[in-house]
Amino acid sequence: MAARAATPSTADLVRQSIQGRRLGFGDIAFPAALLLALLFALLFLATLLVDIFAKSWSALSGRGWSVVSNPLTLNAETAGLWQSIMGSLGLVAVVALLAFPIGISAAVYLEEYAPDNRFTRLVNTNIRNLAGVPSIVYGILGFTIFVRFIRAVGAGGGVGGKNLLAGGLTLAALVLPIVIITSAEALRAVPQSIREAGFGVGATRWEVIRYHVVPYAAPGILTGTVLTLARAFGETAPLLLVGAATGFFSTGSGNLIDKTLGPYTALPVTIFSWARQPGADFRSLTAAAIVVLLVVLLTANAAAIILRNRYERKW
Repeated sequence: MAARAATPSTADLVRQSIQGRRLGFGDIAFPAALLLALLFALLFLATLLVDIFAKSWSALSGRGWSVVSNPLTLNAETAGLWQSIMGSLGLVAVVALLAFPIGISAAVYLEEYAPDNRFTRLVNTNIRNLAGVPSIVYGILGFTIFVRFIRAVGAGGGVGGKNLLAGGLTLAALVLPIVIITSAEALRAVPQSIREAGFGVGATRWEVIRYHVVPYAAPGILTGTVLTLARAFGETAPLLLVGAATGFFSTGSGNLIDKTLGPYTALPVTIFSWARQPGADFRSLTAAAIVVLLVVLLTANAAAIILRNRYERKW
């Protein structure tokens, strides 16, 4: 019994073999190369951030909150980002109302209901391919389908179909494959034992999915969807093709429907427009707008982390 107890386990033998083995050149060079690449990327990121904050300091310190609260004008001394931020929030609202229910429902069907056959694998492959398509292609899609459809049904709002609704539909199509992929990965990570336990107590498939699988996968789904919203918030190229205003912009005093079907702009489009203007004032404003965009994106990332941690604690 004592001899048997003294026999080392397989894990101990593997650990001793790894610890006693001499390190080769590749064991040192590869981690060092990865660390060097990481430091190189951080150096570029830090350089860009310092440059942006230095250029934005004159606008942020001289004007303060008016950079955010003022409307868009052609005068660099009074131009602000309020309409651009509201336009971006409107686009994000359309994306959330369309892409999230459709994307999460599609992920639930593909993971929980669809059989594992050739057609399902083809659909999954196409979804992953669509997630890698450049955003400018979705801009062409939005102009070809959404803008023309809105114009054909007479809901163009006097701008020929190039309104906030068309922009939101384009961004929803852009992020929909990403929502499906992230939601499917979160559902796939749910242990099979949870499903088996639900079936073992007599629950139906829908009850197991509704009360066990989806709540367990909620942290991953929420993290993916919030980061997807941040992706939609920062897109520029598709909006340029579907008619986002790049200059002076006036929202008027219409109701919600009028503003949805009327002209619009967005924060990334304003940054693109200001970057093309001459003069040091507009360069400082462009840097200040980039800082505002970074703050919004970092806030979205922080919200994703908080939601994930909250649901993880519940489980």
